[in-house]
Amino acid sequence: QLQLVESGGGLVQPGGSLRLSCAASGGFTLDSYYIGWFRQAPGKEREGVSCISYSDGNSYYDDSVKGRFTISRDNAKNTVHLQIDSLKPEDTAVYYCAAEPQVVVGSTCNGGREYHYWGQGTQVTVSS
Repeated sequence: QLQLVESGGGLVQPGGSLRLSCAASGGFTLDSYYIGWFRQAPGKEREGVSCISYSDGNSYYDDSVKGRFTISRDNAKNTVHLQIDSLKPEDTAVYYCAAEPQVVVGSTCNGGREYHYWGQGTQVTVSS
């Protein structure tokens, strides 16, 4: 069973940065998977912020995070990172990574309903 573990969340002031990581384990490599970062704020629906094809690195960003978030993969560590810069209070949410074979999900990166493998989430709080 593919397992995902997020790390890197925390409390940061507006304008600050965080680097989230999503490490895969369970005897799987992510080569054939599409990996997504999703977030859910209190009272709001879960939304996709950024996704990446682990095989070729093609990535997607929601308009709300373009220019501030950078998704990347570390093949040696079977890990996907999300660099978050210029944080805003509205970025406050629980951030989840998820994975799904790319043959199933293609490049879908919206609410995450198509994804079956999820991490436990990491809290990001942006506040002064």
